[in-house]
Amino acid sequence: QVQLVESGGGLVQAGGSLRLSCVASGRTFSSWTMAWFRQAPGKEREFVAGIRWTSSSTVYANSVKGRFTISRDNAKNTVYLQMNSLKPEDTAVYSCAATARPMTVMPYEYPYWGQGTQLTVSS
Repeated sequence: QVQLVESGGGLVQAGGSLRLSCVASGRTFSSWTMAWFRQAPGKEREFVAGIRWTSSSTVYANSVKGRFTISRDNAKNTVYLQMNSLKPEDTAVYSCAATARPMTVMPYEYPYWGQGTQLTVSS
């Protein structure tokens, strides 16, 4: 059974940085796609960034491009989201997701999800 466990959320001032982690377990993830999504209160869940486990190719939402970096550590079975130059509009619950499909930004294509971690950016 695939399990995803996120950590690293918290409260940070605008302009600050934070790194989220997602530890994946339950199988080998070669050829899988891992992604970060976020959902702010009253808003739809949105794609933030995705990475192909084997090739490390990445995709970013325009709203975070140049500020966020997704990466993975094979030895630790962990996916990271480094977030810099944070803005109040980045405030949301961030969730890690996994799929055996090719890269996709659609939440319904991801059958496995972590519990989410809250990021709050104060102005």
